[in-house]
Amino acid sequence: MTSIRNIADTFALYGLGAAEALAETVWPTRCVVCDTPGASLCPTCAAKLRFVDWWRACPRCGAPFGRLQCCECNEVMLAAAGRAHPAFDGMAAAVTYNDDAARIVRGWKDAGERALVHDMARLMVPQVPPAWLASRPALVPIPASSAARRRRGFDHGNDLAHAVGNLLGLPVVGVLARPRTLDQRALGRRGRMGNLRGSFRTLEGATAPAHVLLIDDVCTTGSTMSAACDALRAAGAQTLHCLVFARV
Repeated sequence: MTSIRNIADTFALYGLGAAEALAETVWPTRCVVCDTPGASLCPTCAAKLRFVDWWRACPRCGAPFGRLQCCECNEVMLAAAGRAHPAFDGMAAAVTYNDDAARIVRGWKDAGERALVHDMARLMVPQVPPAWLASRPALVPIPASSAARRRRGFDHGNDLAHAVGNLLGLPVVGVLARPRTLDQRALGRRGRMGNLRGSFRTLEGATAPAHVLLIDDVCTTGSTMSAACDALRAAGAQTLHCLVFARV
């Protein structure tokens, strides 16, 4: 019986490989940015992305050009969000959000190019300050909405967190739950802040890790990260750092 099962498994693997080879022949993988055949993100387009310079970025919120005077987490902007301080202890991003970064995110989440998650993770990991890793934080993903999971067939936040966690050698802990909210992409700054305020919670009976590295793909206003951090702090998190692929 065991040998028959092994033979069946072998044929299944060969069949899967043949199907993938046929699909690659008929529909070759192309770069989501330049459409060149070969890889989902070609080395040339990866090198041309607008990488965030840590020495120019805001150390508090990760805004790409906020080192001296940040336009995102200053007192006026924080007051508009009903805060005196950012909800997190620091944020880092791999690239500035532009058309090329948007193509990568859309290709990964909505066009079936799931292998892009590994390219994104490889670009994100070098942006993590070593001091953030000293406490061996747990990676916590921003969970996708139930509507997004149904539409895409997977939880993109969970996939990205695991890709980053594999490179850093850190565990991924899914403790956040996301109730129904409007799609953030359809809202402006004020609408985004109001839409997510208080919307996150931790899973029933879950305790947040003491040291957290929160993972998401894109940060626009920071409202998603802030709402998630509020829930994690309420559940026991002591230090909260955020890492995203692209920062608006």
